[in-house]
Amino acid sequence: MIVALARRFATTLKMSRDLLLAIAIGYLLGSIPFGLILTRLAGKGDVRAIGSGNIGATNVLRTGSKVLAALTLILDAAKGAAAVWIARQYLGDDLAAVAAAAGALIGHLYPVWLKFRGGKGVATLFGILILLWFTGGIIYAVVWLGLLATIRISSVAGIGAALSAPIAALVLGVQTLFPILLGFALLVVWKHRDNIARLRAGTEGRLGRDSG
Repeated sequence: MIVALARRFATTLKMSRDLLLAIAIGYLLGSIPFGLILTRLAGKGDVRAIGSGNIGATNVLRTGSKVLAALTLILDAAKGAAAVWIARQYLGDDLAAVAAAAGALIGHLYPVWLKFRGGKGVATLFGILILLWFTGGIIYAVVWLGLLATIRISSVAGIGAALSAPIAALVLGVQTLFPILLGFALLVVWKHRDNIARLRAGTEGRLGRDSG
């Protein structure tokens, strides 16, 4: 009896340690501000001083460099995917992968290095989904690119894509991921609250111009 309890306690302790490690790894990866780093390295100054002040690809596009914007989008997605991959590869279970995903998204949205003023999470959430639930990632990409191509408002495309993840999980019966994907979507929507206010006022700009 005592031995069984000790083993159970040790297992629980290891699981808790692994989850904390996964969150920490995810946060550190997610908090890398690629948009800020790339624009500074390219001599474009501080991307936070232009446009919406956001560090994401849409605002990087305002520097006039499509290449830097594309690189920012790719790297922001890659860091989310990397967090999930590392957790699965070295911590060995889906719970750790979800914990790393949460850490990565929160790290991107609220990086300690930038006084918790980060990006809006659309690209990072896409990277997370591709590794966490590939089908959901494809649906996310279709919604995101479809809205960008038709409506051409970055914020609408990002919000629509984020909301598609929990909806897809619910419709396709992936109940285990629904709560965390709903939480992720709500975080992305919250980070777009200024955009939503501009959408309601009819002042939100279209892609490549004033959208943030």
